[in-house]
Amino acid sequence: QEQLVETGGGLVQPGGSLRLSCTGSGFTRAGAVGWFRQAPGKEREAVACISSSDHTSYYADSGMGRFTVSRDNAVNTVYLQINNLTPDDTAVYYCARRSYLCSGSAVAYTKWGQGTQVTVSS
Repeated sequence: QEQLVETGGGLVQPGGSLRLSCTGSGFTRAGAVGWFRQAPGKEREAVACISSSDHTSYYADSGMGRFTVSRDNAVNTVYLQINNLTPDDTAVYYCARRSYLCSGSAVAYTKWGQGTQVTVSS
């Protein structure tokens, strides 16, 4: 099965930036890769998604311009750039794969990575 691996998380100061990576096979196939996050005591929520046709969708913090999702097919990687981080961004961030269009619903995705912890603190 396709394996997804998230990297790039860590401790960052408020106002800083972070770029998360999701690496796996099959990203050039039809479908989409989504980014989700889950904070303690909260439900998993969608952050962003990019399709195989490079259509992008943004969910949490949409309109604030802090999230950018992109891909580099040459290295089988999807990125999530987060700027102007705040403590509210602290969560485990997951990437996920589905075979259809971008969706903001976690249950729509069929394959998940293990997650990477993002902690925003001074």
